[in-house]
Amino acid sequence: MNLKTARRHPPVTPPVRPAGLWRRTLDAGARLLQTATPLKNFDVYVVGFHCAKGRPDEQMEAHHYCRIVGEDMLQCALFDGNTADANLIGVEYIVSEALFEEFPQAEKDYWHPHNFEILSGQLVAPGLPDTAEKALMKLLINSYGKTWHTWHTGRQEGEPGMELPYGDPKLMWSFNREGECDPALARRRDEAMAIDTRSKAAHRQDFLALTHPQHGVDAMATDFPAATPVPGVTDADRSR
Repeated sequence: MNLKTARRHPPVTPPVRPAGLWRRTLDAGARLLQTATPLKNFDVYVVGFHCAKGRPDEQMEAHHYCRIVGEDMLQCALFDGNTADANLIGVEYIVSEALFEEFPQAEKDYWHPHNFEILSGQLVAPGLPDTAEKALMKLLINSYGKTWHTWHTGRQEGEPGMELPYGDPKLMWSFNREGECDPALARRRDEAMAIDTRSKAAHRQDFLALTHPQHGVDAMATDFPAATPVPGVTDADRSR
């Protein structure tokens, strides 16, 4: 993460005791004798918004730290902020269109489309120069994500969430039309991180020629009846 990236603190602090004993144990030698090899390449940082599938009011900001597995997959750890005290809230697997199309039909229902997030400017890579960020977003065009949140901690400047990771994991979904993401949620993120979503959206309109109809675009259409479709974001079932 670029050092100039705005700090986004988590919305909740778990009601747990300070890590005194844990810290002393680590200081006694574990940091020198152990490695965190699986975590070293989680260095692609993007921020977007998630909504629980079938629960349109359950929305939150999600900070993704991703590892590139290959041309067809990224694996991401999800946090509710980008500071040292951020809470781990879930995971997301991102796959290419080519890999997604190999899935059984029943499996596809777990994967949300990404084209609206990219074309709308909602998905951003804080700290990257515009040209590098645009190159990254181009690679994600037509991709899909499978996201599970294990902890809904709420919004940085909105209603509080759970103080601990209670309950079942929730399958999360993407926004696919203008007006689905709560404007206040998006505005607060943009203001805090100095993000110009409209400018990013305009800068990415040349991606329209690359977009394909995607599965899952209409999965929550009835949950957001007043939302407005945008060019380049079409449900694959509707396009047949």
